[in-house]
Amino acid sequence: MSRSDKMTLFSLSVGHFINDSYSNFLGPLLPLLITKLKLTMAQAGWLAALLVLSSSFTQPLYGYISDRYSTRSFAVFSPLITAVFMSCLGLAPTFTTLSILLLLGGIGIASFHPQGAAIVARGGSQRMGLRMSIFVTSGSIGYALGPLLIMLVVAKFGLERSYLVIFPGLVAFGLLYFFIPVSSATPNPSTRQVSVRKALRETWRPLLILYWLVVLRSAVQMCFVSFLPLYFHLQGLGDIGAARVTSIFLFAGAIGGFSGGTLADRFGGKHVISFSMLLSTPCFVAFLLNQGLQAYFWLCLGGVILLSTIPVNVVMAQELIPANASVAAAITMGFAWGMGGLAVPIIGKIADLTSLPIALMVVSALPVVGFFLSLGLSGRQSRLEKATVVMPAASE
Repeated sequence: MSRSDKMTLFSLSVGHFINDSYSNFLGPLLPLLITKLKLTMAQAGWLAALLVLSSSFTQPLYGYISDRYSTRSFAVFSPLITAVFMSCLGLAPTFTTLSILLLLGGIGIASFHPQGAAIVARGGSQRMGLRMSIFVTSGSIGYALGPLLIMLVVAKFGLERSYLVIFPGLVAFGLLYFFIPVSSATPNPSTRQVSVRKALRETWRPLLILYWLVVLRSAVQMCFVSFLPLYFHLQGLGDIGAARVTSIFLFAGAIGGFSGGTLADRFGGKHVISFSMLLSTPCFVAFLLNQGLQAYFWLCLGGVILLSTIPVNVVMAQELIPANASVAAAITMGFAWGMGGLAVPIIGKIADLTSLPIALMVVSALPVVGFFLSLGLSGRQSRLEKATVVMPAASE
């Protein structure tokens, strides 16, 4: 990579780290906001739903706009928008105001991902998996550290001064503005602009498989992240200890995301996905059947294996529709993530009817379904499988 490409990747990774750290502010702030605004549990649930709606399900729309007009605006300005509105959650005087802040903050969260991933994809064909791994891992680490950042600020300055966390967003905006060249938003000459409808019609089967693979992976991840604190509380671990173990699980997933792209460059994306789905279920089952350090080990190993496919799915989708790289990233990073999140209340209901360990056992079985789905992926050559190949223009 040239120096310019390295600076672009660096600035996008920093932007992803900061943007995604803001996206995980609501959870730790909810207890304080419930007390301040006298919210009901139903209202708290609606707040989470609004954030998912605005930050996940709208990503394909931003991906389409990004591919259609080929500008860098989303990648540059989105972290600033996210920072402005998410840092002001503590200032909200009413439930309505809080809802509006979350909707607007979700716009920044959603609009960054498709274009950011597309610019990374346009950096050349060599070591595509590694570059996407760096970009994705940065966001995963930011997501893991977000709760710690906001709670440190609130603990020191109070909920009413949550706006002080706006400064990382300003730093990200400066980096992205100065180090992402305008030309980076322009598609590679080897890809022609084709309609999204035509691209999806020609590749719907493998893209649909990738989509459901991401839905299953996201469902497992989000259910574990949502219920791990309660699970450990039932095991007798304190609230702080439970939060730490959950953060370690997220960090393990970040490590997995970094390793997955590198492994895909060497062994092929399909193989990484299949082995990830096959091996993660035994790890999560072993976690639920053990306690103490052994349980933590299996939990983290399961996180590493399961989340190793995050960059792999993105790159494989982008190679299916290279002229619509932003849309491909939006489908596999945002829309599928939001769909996976819908499993959380279902698993919660199962836990109410049975028990939380049994409900998590059900979740742990989902990757087995993903393994059989992955067998339907095409073995066609891609940059993940042979990094020196340049993607040809889409056929008529």
